[in-house]
Amino acid sequence: MTGSFLTDRDTEQVDVAHAALTAASTAALDAYRDAVARYPRARLRAVEKVGADGTDTMFVDVVVEDAIVAAATALGVNVLSEERGWVDVGSAVSLVVDPVDGSANAAAGVPLSCFSAAVVVDGEFTEAMTTWLHTGQSWWASRAGSAYRTSGCRTVGDAAVSVLRPHERNWDAWTRVTRAAQRIRILSCSTLDSAFVATGAVDAFLDAGSDTHRLMDVAAAVVLVGASGGVVLDAFDRPIAFDTDLTRRWSTIVAATPELGEELRALVRGE
Repeated sequence: MTGSFLTDRDTEQVDVAHAALTAASTAALDAYRDAVARYPRARLRAVEKVGADGTDTMFVDVVVEDAIVAAATALGVNVLSEERGWVDVGSAVSLVVDPVDGSANAAAGVPLSCFSAAVVVDGEFTEAMTTWLHTGQSWWASRAGSAYRTSGCRTVGDAAVSVLRPHERNWDAWTRVTRAAQRIRILSCSTLDSAFVATGAVDAFLDAGSDTHRLMDVAAAVVLVGASGGVVLDAFDRPIAFDTDLTRRWSTIVAATPELGEELRALVRGE
């Protein structure tokens, strides 16, 4: 595998990725494209229910998640997803899935949304894939290695940093980070931001202390970025580990290097 990303349905990727991961990615992409072709935007963004994570679930989320769960469980794999929660088929292998990260973007036609999933074997993240739903491009890596490399940036002053939008509860921390960074972006798609860190297109991505991230927002980054030379950590030192409790939240920092990650953590904490 070469280049900054894999092409749609890359044959080498299919050979090495876990079958359930590839099947889930394909199901998500097909379901998303079918939904966009079939339904108006008002229907895609309509709230269907409150998901297992306690947030609103759009129609587009339901359609894509249903296809993913069917594909993964047919291969005998458990699924942890933000809308349906824990789907247990009694396997030692699980997928932590974000069916449509950037749902509001996807429903509005803004081309910044992704399927993202990490494989968990006996409680350990082993590989991950993020697929850009608007283009079909996929990024894959395993704990054993990655075809990508981060930028190697070590200081915030030299860094292009992607951030979540600010909230009142983290305005001061958000302002400290954005003032210190060389460049700031807000894409509203955490998994895409993290993939860009893994490939070196962006130096860092973070939730600046608002405790917004759920496990499915960052599980793939743990593998993709970690195997590519970067770090994934929580601003408040909470371990990012597999857990079926979807009430847990993190203020995740995804950085090209440990040095950059620690400097960002200090800014978030006001140290």
